[in-house]
Amino acid sequence: MKIVDIEVIELRVPGWTGETFDGSYDNCLVLVHTDEGLTGVAEVDSVPSVIRAIVDARRSHTHAMGLKEAIVGADPSDVEGLWERMYDLTSYYGRRGAVIHAISAVDIALWDLRGKVQHKSVGALLGTRQRDRVLAYGTVYPLGETTDEVRSNIDRGLKLGLKAIKIVADPFWRDDIDKTASLIRAARDHVGPDIRLMVDAATAWAKAEEGLPLMPIFKEHDFFWVEAPLPIDDLDGHARFQGFGVPIGGGDLGLTTHYEYEAAFERGKIDIAQPDVTMAGGITELRRIADLARRLGKRVVTHGYKSNITIAATLAFLSRHWMDEPCEYSTSQSPLRWHLTRESFPIGPDGRIAAPEAPGLGVSLDPETIAKYRVA
Repeated sequence: MKIVDIEVIELRVPGWTGETFDGSYDNCLVLVHTDEGLTGVAEVDSVPSVIRAIVDARRSHTHAMGLKEAIVGADPSDVEGLWERMYDLTSYYGRRGAVIHAISAVDIALWDLRGKVQHKSVGALLGTRQRDRVLAYGTVYPLGETTDEVRSNIDRGLKLGLKAIKIVADPFWRDDIDKTASLIRAARDHVGPDIRLMVDAATAWAKAEEGLPLMPIFKEHDFFWVEAPLPIDDLDGHARFQGFGVPIGGGDLGLTTHYEYEAAFERGKIDIAQPDVTMAGGITELRRIADLARRLGKRVVTHGYKSNITIAATLAFLSRHWMDEPCEYSTSQSPLRWHLTRESFPIGPDGRIAAPEAPGLGVSLDPETIAKYRVA
């Protein structure tokens, strides 16, 4: 079997302007086609036109070419070897950022293809199943500026069946500590003690001094982690959030590969790596990040805010992961979030979702949705 093409499909909901932080209203599918008619499917949380350029780029020289030129003609079964080949042959202009995003998508598609060829789920390819069902966590944004708004917005997550909810910091939090404390208290009072609460600062604080006063409040109300407190390059600032008894997570807003996560662990002192499988290097690199975290006594809690394709790839990993960590369950209202695949992943009464066990990722694309939102 040989790879004959890498196809990039750009999708976009009409009228979407990109003025809010939700990447679910456009999407980029990456399909790896073979000479035997089998196709691996993936998506990537990045700028679709940039991913297309990286896939289709003509060779400039031996270490600067597009992914299509790098691996078309190769045997798709050597997934890890092809990852190294793509990394090497794009190293002159890649190694981080959008090139790794593109490699991530091709890697996921190759794992999907491997599973289809072997008639096994990607999870089964990754190792011994540790659990059948994985806890889902979802994001609520905005949280609101009054206690009534807090209750109403959190109810959106509760109605989905979520037992773990991540709230997103607003810029005003750093300016009005008392108001922020009352809103956080309202959130905890509303969900009770049995629902996990986390906070995503989403780099709302430009410097550590803006976020540090809130840490005792998060500790008081039993928050499970604080995510992305500062811009990702401020590793020394991240280290200052230690010592409050609340784990600090990071990486979801741009870190790629285990090389960057090693610096975040060692210099930034983060407790939790939060890689997105569609951005950090695919399933192959996600495993390396997890191995690194285990050696250093750290955790991995994945990020993922696209469609059921991302959820399927993440579940394959988490169902085999050594720790029982939650899977992000996008709460976006975008039709591309909910209708891109024929399959769905409903949340059960226990707040968990079942890991797919069908061959490959266990998802199939919905042709009507693709036809409706495809960018010509």
